[in-house]
Amino acid sequence: MVVSTAIRCTGLVKRYGSLVAVAGVDLEINTGECFGLLGPNGAGKTTTIEILEGLLEPDDGQVEILGMRWNGRDDRALRDRLGIQLQETRLNEKLTVEETLQLFRSFYSKGRPVPAVLRLVELDSKRTSRVGKLSGGQKQRLAVACALVSLPDVLFLDEPTTGFDPQSRRHLWELLTTYRREGGTILLTTHYMEEAEAVCDRVAIMDHGRIITLGSPDALIGALGAGHVIEFAAADGQPPLADTLRALPGVKDVRTENGSTALIVEQLHVVLPALLAVLEREGTSLSRLTTHHATLEDVFVSLTGRRLRDD
Repeated sequence: MVVSTAIRCTGLVKRYGSLVAVAGVDLEINTGECFGLLGPNGAGKTTTIEILEGLLEPDDGQVEILGMRWNGRDDRALRDRLGIQLQETRLNEKLTVEETLQLFRSFYSKGRPVPAVLRLVELDSKRTSRVGKLSGGQKQRLAVACALVSLPDVLFLDEPTTGFDPQSRRHLWELLTTYRREGGTILLTTHYMEEAEAVCDRVAIMDHGRIITLGSPDALIGALGAGHVIEFAAADGQPPLADTLRALPGVKDVRTENGSTALIVEQLHVVLPALLAVLEREGTSLSRLTTHHATLEDVFVSLTGRRLRDD
């Protein structure tokens, strides 16, 4: 049965004593969509995804996956249609890579040939290597392979490219694009903003157990009102006042942290000369100046005043 909504949860709550890890999360993820959960460590991402995977019971709220629920009756049928890669996957280190995948393949009623999956994650040359001899990145690729071997309808990935080199990370992005093209649904958590922008149709940014904003990466970045960020530090540690900077042509927002000032701007070629003129007029110079296109990291900072990697 194909359903238009692959994942739905309403009012999701999870507490650990006085700590509220998830504080009323509502999500609806469409079939065939790649959806990202972003946020700093401790935001509630992993707890949320583990509830959706059926690994944790919520204290409150409802979860529906592929039209079914974790209620005891649907559990076996649900698990047969899910692929799960945990943030930390502990595999038997004495088994070979091939034996590990064969073991995981045996848990499901359908799946891919093991050699094909090894090629997908670029581990075919490590087929006979024991898991304990793999590097951190190779173990992570094997964990992703274990999630893919069952030809799942929904793929849960918790920080899937941690430990990957840039080439392996881009290879996985291509793999996920192919998986989606074949009709699969993905929910992933990530700290890599370029990863979310590259593969996700929509993202939800979490903080303190709540979703603080949700939308496509382009829409969230567009909501900043400008496409570029100028970051600078004054040589004497005394940048111009925020009100002075906001008055510059094309400046949409100003934020200051740890001796650095960031300007959210529309047109670099207009703002940069105006900024330099202000600095000269106030008798100070630059000790540092960088520019970049606005990212989801800038969206998070704009909403919370903190960086995603602060924790």
